[in-house]
Amino acid sequence: MRIVDARVRLPQHLRPQSVYEAPPRLTEQYDRVLNLTDKVNNGTLGELLDVMDAEGVDHAVMHAETEHGESADALNEALVKVIAAHPTRFTGVGAVDTSPARPTRIARQVAAAADAGLVGVSVQPAFSGLDIDDRALYPMYARAEELNLVVALHTGITYSRMHPIRHERAELLDQVACDFPDLRLIACHAGWPWVAEYCAVARRHPTVFLEFGGLAPKYVAKPGSGWDPLFGMMGNVLADQVLYGTDWPVMSPTRALAEWRASGLGAATLAALFAGNALRLFGDLP
Repeated sequence: MRIVDARVRLPQHLRPQSVYEAPPRLTEQYDRVLNLTDKVNNGTLGELLDVMDAEGVDHAVMHAETEHGESADALNEALVKVIAAHPTRFTGVGAVDTSPARPTRIARQVAAAADAGLVGVSVQPAFSGLDIDDRALYPMYARAEELNLVVALHTGITYSRMHPIRHERAELLDQVACDFPDLRLIACHAGWPWVAEYCAVARRHPTVFLEFGGLAPKYVAKPGSGWDPLFGMMGNVLADQVLYGTDWPVMSPTRALAEWRASGLGAATLAALFAGNALRLFGDLP
């Protein structure tokens, strides 16, 4: 069974800011829940390739979303270098600058990402104080739709105590999907705690995909966790719209794959989750 990880992070040591640092109010709960800072600062490209080989992950989509003032242009340049060095292992989703959100600049960065061979752009609206459907982002959506790029959006909870989660509610993504009907959208982290609402958005819009990066699959499969609506639809009406992703190094592929395989999902559902849907979304991957 082929495996495509739809979300891994551009390793920190290859980013312009080679050591991850952020204000304590942003990181303290991330570190308590996910041990984020240590994982990000210790995850290397060599380690990622090793674990992909060990777990049979033949390809990964690497995201270079900007965080805490990093230059999107510099991140995209670093991402392109990784892909050039490992063209059969990685496909790239680039970054755009949203702090501050300057619509014309963002649109130009989308076009530059396409010119560089990237397949999409990734945005974290809440971290810039923006709603998913903020009009400052509409030139990005329009240009991405025009150029047939994917837009990946952080959705649902963040553990930052500086950024309200209201910016990433499901109805905001629904508005974007209504306004850009041919734009393919990824709801990264699958929108908890608004799981039923995100399922409704995906059910309404075949262009919306739900991705599980950074999440422990055993909790997605656990009754009463809040994931029940989505887990119940993964084997039927949303089987074609879910993506396996780890957000490595936040979640280990070893753990994620083992927990998905133990979740009770059928073989056909796992095949779609692990690779089939990503291949339809991103096209023929090496």
